[in-house]
Amino acid sequence: MPAYHRRMKWKDGLSLALICAVVLGGVHLLQSHASGAQGEALRAVVRPGDIRMLSSETCIYCTRARAWLAEQQVPFTECTIETDRACLAEFQARGGLGTPTLVVRGRTQQGFDPQRVAEALSR
Repeated sequence: MPAYHRRMKWKDGLSLALICAVVLGGVHLLQSHASGAQGEALRAVVRPGDIRMLSSETCIYCTRARAWLAEQQVPFTECTIETDRACLAEFQARGGLGTPTLVVRGRTQQGFDPQRVAEALSR
């Protein structure tokens, strides 16, 4: 293959990588903005004690939910089913399907979705 074609392929690859980086950066920026808007919406309606998260020490989704709630400054309480017997009993009484289990104003939600939490708080 002539050197000219090899250079063109290299330039094409570099251009593609640059385009991908710009697109991924834009997607990240949009997600960050949406996340901030969701956090703002939750902060507007949540009161201390409204959200309780029943979590597990090994649950990556619990870690993500905890980080998001803390980052967005949404007040919540949390207990861990492995270390708190009352938490485990509540988890089992609520169906115990998986963690995180959120209790939003007394209603059980499996998993964490900021939109669902906001909808439950606005009822």
